[in-house]
Amino acid sequence: MAELEDKIYDRIEILSEEGNEYADNEQYEEAVSKFKQALDLVPSPKTDWEASMWLNASMGDMYFMLSEYGKCSESMFDALNCPDGYSNPFVHLRLGESLFELGEKEKSKEYLLQAYMLEGKEIFETEDSKYFELIKPLI
Repeated sequence: MAELEDKIYDRIEILSEEGNEYADNEQYEEAVSKFKQALDLVPSPKTDWEASMWLNASMGDMYFMLSEYGKCSESMFDALNCPDGYSNPFVHLRLGESLFELGEKEKSKEYLLQAYMLEGKEIFETEDSKYFELIKPLI
């Protein structure tokens, strides 16, 4: 897998850290802005780069916190299409949760179950119990 130029990677890291600081302070819109700025630095096609996976996942997480479930699911689908995206349990978790909130419960089961298979029940420990309850009969 190709690696980003050091100069670009360093700038992405700085913007990501700024985004994480905003997220820690529950300033989710500001965090999204920083993650978007960082993603804009990733060369096309963006799906070729691992950085795109965690930047999309970070944006999706912020959208989830903002109750913008449509944008969350879009970001998480983008993250799935990047290197290591499909093996990331958090991406599946947030995607499943956002689909649940959008009323797409059957579709959400697939991703919540995938999160469970990748990481076990622990991934649900800090989440609303309704998500685990949805897949409990399938386990």
